[in-house]
Amino acid sequence: MIHGITEIKKLQHTDIMKLKKLLKEIPVQLVKGSKEIEITGICINSKLVAPGNLFIAKKGRTSDGSQYIPEAISAGATCILSDMYDPSLKEVTQLIHPDVTAIEALLATHFYQFASRQLFMVGITGTNGKTTTSFLVRHLLDGLCGTCGLIGTIEYIIGQQRYQATRTTPDVSMNHKMLREMVLQDCKNAVMEVTSHALDQGRVSHVEFDVAVFTNLTVDHLDYHLTMDNYCSAKNQLFRSLDPRSIHKPFKKAAIVNVDSPWHKPMLEGCKASILTYGVEQPADVKASDIEMGGHGTTFKLTYENKTHICKSPLIGRYNVYNVLAAVSVALSRQIPVETILERVSTFVSVPGRLEPVPNALGLQIYVDFAHSDDALTNVLDCLQELKKGGRIITVFGCGGDRDQTKRPLMARAAEELSDMCIVTSDNPRSEDPAKIVQQVFSGFKQGHKHIIEIDRYAAIEKAINIATAQDVILIAGKGHEPYQIFAHKIIEFDDRKVAAQICKSKQALS
Repeated sequence: MIHGITEIKKLQHTDIMKLKKLLKEIPVQLVKGSKEIEITGICINSKLVAPGNLFIAKKGRTSDGSQYIPEAISAGATCILSDMYDPSLKEVTQLIHPDVTAIEALLATHFYQFASRQLFMVGITGTNGKTTTSFLVRHLLDGLCGTCGLIGTIEYIIGQQRYQATRTTPDVSMNHKMLREMVLQDCKNAVMEVTSHALDQGRVSHVEFDVAVFTNLTVDHLDYHLTMDNYCSAKNQLFRSLDPRSIHKPFKKAAIVNVDSPWHKPMLEGCKASILTYGVEQPADVKASDIEMGGHGTTFKLTYENKTHICKSPLIGRYNVYNVLAAVSVALSRQIPVETILERVSTFVSVPGRLEPVPNALGLQIYVDFAHSDDALTNVLDCLQELKKGGRIITVFGCGGDRDQTKRPLMARAAEELSDMCIVTSDNPRSEDPAKIVQQVFSGFKQGHKHIIEIDRYAAIEKAINIATAQDVILIAGKGHEPYQIFAHKIIEFDDRKVAAQICKSKQALS
């Protein structure tokens, strides 16, 4: 069962530390109040504060954490970290420092007892492929090297507990807390999806990674990073953080990169760890060749250290060959025999919302995928071209609001190139007008008369199902595993998989 993220605060641990001890090696500029109080946890979200917590009040891009201090105190916070002293707060201890973000990371690291040092830590970054690769890595390590925790886009897995994720890489306090919980639940490994935003905002500060993986870099998030060079530079921080001189763990630091990506060299700039490359087109340490794809999986030859092995994966699509290669490379860096790794690869189960088929009584080929960039959409559609039975590919997609607008026409071009019909609809419009987003997407089509606008996502999926035949393939792209749709003033339940299945069921009942 997947629980809501609010239940994270219910995780049981025994960490209680006097503030005096916690601050021993942390350069807080000013402390107002008692240092003798006991801290039970560190939290940045006032809604998740538990009694005895230290609440972090910092300024974000859209809000100021100080406005949530009263709510945090009401929930039981006994200590506040902020950048400005507030004389009106008499009932709590105040920690004052101009760089709240840096101090937050130090506090979390010390309070949660340097948890990352007690785990084999794998960080995965890249535009596409992070989620599938992380699940593959977890599958390999969990079966071969002791329990493996996971922090990523779909869920957080801590021992036997699973929590629905609210963001791919959480805030730094939550990351260290979850790593500590993994240690307490006897995990030996952890794999984490690491986004460019998280790296830029210090959300993985003082997490000691043993292996960093680079999947690829394509146009995305330019609303935040502005240029591809800035985007690359943010992700490069993960590789610069690998310190071969570390004495805390016995593992050899390794940087694992997709050598077929033109960004792999700048991604490695300043990296001092051992480098392991993987790829299909270029010479690589771990290389795939003679790829054979079908509707039930992929087989290819994997070459490593001048020996060739047969790799069978239940995942379909050429892009998933790269994900498998990345995960295999992680396991190789852990000194697991290649034959053992490949045997384990063959038993992998697919990832929710990643080219996930929708079972239905109409006999239609319907797939749901998280693809929300032009490159990801191209990869998925290219794969589906091989699965269609002489019919058409009908693609339902949109673009999220309050996100990179430059990719909207690019998404249309990618969809048009590999689809016979496109239905443009809402994704998660957030604060933007859905109609304006759809128009920006539509402007990228070269043959707009061949495609359809249907802003209501339910109606768009229904339209695709109504016009499809058994020979066609329907792709519903953009939201994948997400069970909701986000509008300006509300969030509604909306799961593409459930919606498509229900529409098919209703249509079957009428026939």
